[in-house]
Amino acid sequence: MAALVYVFTGLAGLIVLLTRLRWRQEAVAGNAAVSDRWALWHTLCGIVAFITWTTFLVGSEDSWFGGAGMGIIGLGFWWLVVIFGIVILLRWLPSHGRHAGSGGEDRWSGGPALSVLAHGGMLVITLVFTWAYLLQKV
Repeated sequence: MAALVYVFTGLAGLIVLLTRLRWRQEAVAGNAAVSDRWALWHTLCGIVAFITWTTFLVGSEDSWFGGAGMGIIGLGFWWLVVIFGIVILLRWLPSHGRHAGSGGEDRWSGGPALSVLAHGGMLVITLVFTWAYLLQKV
């Protein structure tokens, strides 16, 4: 189980990084514009989550860095990443109304499939982190 958590930690960091790189494009894909602040908060929470969670995983149980407090902080930030990611993912919901424009496309995919995969994966990864933490598998 611990090996899975380590692999998922790297994958979660990659998801945050790739979401940020995808967001930096001039025309972000989706049916609705989302404030750049959402992407900024998603990235900042992802960086803090990755650093605190990794510190918790490699830290000694006797120190504060490997203690339960660091694990709780890391998990809290992973859950914030999931929340911000799902809010960003909502940009794919269809817009209705007189002034609704067509959805934007990007180079990485022709639709929301990559975003759904990444953010759904982040939800699953965070659930695995939480489960492993609660059962003291890490």
